[in-house]
Amino acid sequence: MTAIDQTEQLVLGADAQNLLFRDARTANSFSDEPVTDEQIQAVYDLVKWAPTSMNQQPLRIVLVRSDEGKQRLLPHLMEGNRAKTEKAPLVAILAADTDFHEHLPRVFPHAEGVREMFAGNDDLRLTNAKLNASLQIAYFILGVRAAGLAAGPMTGFDKAGLDAEFFPGGKQQALVVVNIGKPGENPWFDRLPRLDYDEVVTTV
Repeated sequence: MTAIDQTEQLVLGADAQNLLFRDARTANSFSDEPVTDEQIQAVYDLVKWAPTSMNQQPLRIVLVRSDEGKQRLLPHLMEGNRAKTEKAPLVAILAADTDFHEHLPRVFPHAEGVREMFAGNDDLRLTNAKLNASLQIAYFILGVRAAGLAAGPMTGFDKAGLDAEFFPGGKQQALVVVNIGKPGENPWFDRLPRLDYDEVVTTV
C-alpha cells in the first residue's frame, strides 16, 4: 500500500504548513533586525478572527520595546530567560482580562444577560478568561510565524511581580511572555519528539 502524503490531505499549501508548524521552532536567540508596529498589527488583525467561547476575546497584549520597559520586565523573569529577552527586538506580555465580560454586549450582542451572568461569578469569569486567552495565545504564536518571525514563548517568570509591575489594577493577569524577532545565532535546541497519531487519537 502506498504511503499517504499527509501534506496533500490539507487545503493549506505545503509551504505554509511548514512555515507554521513543521519548520517553525521556539527561538532562543534573536538578531538585531527590528519588528515593526505594522507587522504586529497585521499579526493581530489576522488572529483576532480565530474563535473564542462566546466571542469573549480576553487576550490583552503589552508590547515591550524600550530599554526602560525591558528593565521593568527582566527582574521578574527566571534568570535563564533574561539574556535572550534583553536581546529580542520585541517582547509581548500576553495577559487575560478578567473584565472581558464588559465587552460582551458589543461582541456577543444576541445573548441577553450574558454580561450579568459573568459579572456575578468571579470563578466562572476567571476560568473563562484564562482558557480563552490561552487559545488566543496559541493563535498569536501562529500569527507571528505567519509574519516570517520567530516566537520564543516563556512561562518562567514571577507572576505576582510581573502582574504588579504591568497590571497593577488586578483585572489583567499575565500568562505568557513571548520574545519576537528574526532568529539569531544558534537559535534552536534539538528538535524534540512528538506523540504519534495512534497515541493521541481514539475513535468511538
